[in-house]
Amino acid sequence: MSDDFLWFEGIAFPNMGFRSETLRKVHDEFVIKDDDVIILTYPKSGTNWLIEILCLIHSKGDPKWIQSVPIWERSPWVETEMGYKLLNKEEGPRLFSSHLPIQLFPKSFFSSKAKVIYLMRNPRDVFVSGYFFWNSVKFVKKPKSWEQYFEWFCQGNVIYGSWFDHIHGWMPMREKKNFLLLSYEELKQDTRRTVEKICQFLGKTLEPEELNLILKNSSFQSMKENKMSNFSLLSVDFVEDKVQLLRKGVSGDWKNHLTVAQAEAFDKLFQEKMTDLPRELFPWE
Repeated sequence: MSDDFLWFEGIAFPNMGFRSETLRKVHDEFVIKDDDVIILTYPKSGTNWLIEILCLIHSKGDPKWIQSVPIWERSPWVETEMGYKLLNKEEGPRLFSSHLPIQLFPKSFFSSKAKVIYLMRNPRDVFVSGYFFWNSVKFVKKPKSWEQYFEWFCQGNVIYGSWFDHIHGWMPMREKKNFLLLSYEELKQDTRRTVEKICQFLGKTLEPEELNLILKNSSFQSMKENKMSNFSLLSVDFVEDKVQLLRKGVSGDWKNHLTVAQAEAFDKLFQEKMTDLPRELFPWE
């Protein structure tokens, strides 16, 4: 597998848009500022939806910004080549994203007051979404089958490493004042209340009509129709022709895909790996 991924400190990364030297600089040299807002997720956990919501909170629901600037420029991924360059040039408060596990995240964060929103999602849905996503792009090794990808995911031999390790790494931060833990499931179930919780965390106030605009303009349908958010602007160097990268945007889709045996094997693995964390942290079945 090492021929097809970029490996850095034991973690797999895509082989396009990433370099070991930059990943090292991100960890050692990148300066996080106190007024930065950072979206942290394991891949396929709702990152782009949360970016859209935060951009709309910033613009008080006005969709002009989200309809004129690509999502990867509005909230660049700090660990990518492009994101690292963009963020080093950006003045003032920055919004940016990362999928990095805690041990590779910029070390300057841990002495800063920057605000982090960590969004997690049922790993079964992460697995299903990841299978379809990674098969749609050209910059990672593709599994030969559904069964092989299930094995890779359970073993952590996937992009950004093990979901279990990612969660374990970041969970000790959840009691800190500058760290907000959210789940995709609560965001889906009660978007309004969760957006209000985000605003409270960021110290932002919204009028009721502004909140309504945020909900309307960040809906899955709106994002799917917005070429600045649906990744249709990506070149054919990155994605398979005419593939839709925003697929379903639902919770519980794993029930349509995992076999009974796979679901049971995953449940067993989840119990083993997550036994030391409170069950109520994970609001899914």
